[in-house]
Amino acid sequence: MAKTVLITGGSRGIGRAAACLLGTQGWSIGVNYATNREAAQATVADVERAGGRAVAIAGDVASEADVIAMFDTLAAHFGRVDALVNNAGIVAPSSQLADMDLARLKRMFDVNVLGAYLCAREAARRMSTTRGGAGGAIVNISSAASRLGSPNEYIDYAGSKGAIDTMTLGLAKELGPQGVRVNAVRPGLIDTEIHASGGKPDRAAQLGATTPLGRPGSADEVAQSIAWLLGDAASYVTGALLDVSGGR
Repeated sequence: MAKTVLITGGSRGIGRAAACLLGTQGWSIGVNYATNREAAQATVADVERAGGRAVAIAGDVASEADVIAMFDTLAAHFGRVDALVNNAGIVAPSSQLADMDLARLKRMFDVNVLGAYLCAREAARRMSTTRGGAGGAIVNISSAASRLGSPNEYIDYAGSKGAIDTMTLGLAKELGPQGVRVNAVRPGLIDTEIHASGGKPDRAAQLGATTPLGRPGSADEVAQSIAWLLGDAASYVTGALLDVSGGR
């Protein structure tokens, strides 16, 4: 039987790349999106062309009701929940902390921290073998920023990803005895549109050239790590923070 995964923020960037790759492996995929239904439907079509099954699922990860509904929709379409790619996240324009207003900070932590925790919580409730589930896997999308700090740019974003690292470590120990593996991928300078949303569309290309590998990474390269951590080849891997950052 094909396994089923919910990918939050699955309509673009790393989430979309993961969905398309998992589609080639026969997964059934819930492609979550916040506002861009057209992009989500395009991802669904790509997954289906690759050999998987998919459904677009609207929802704001910072809303508890939306998160619960997202998992309900996934289960209604495919009959089960086997995995979560906890990917949805935002970044804001470069700024020093002293210049950040409350609205920015609140939205950053609502989406990147509270949203990720709510999604992980709901996945745990449905996959834990002690709660009637069949086990599964969670891959949290963190960032190399969690260990670099992103001074003068995105210190709020970096802090939010530090919380994801901590959740990964604790939840892996909590859910390991319950049949659920929990790991995180920490991408570095990846060539996706998230940099444009932060006001620096060329950031990945410019800074990627300074990494030991001399280039930015691609969403497809990150997707390979996600797919491995979800799969049986990583059956003895939990609590790992896997850097995909070109050595940065």
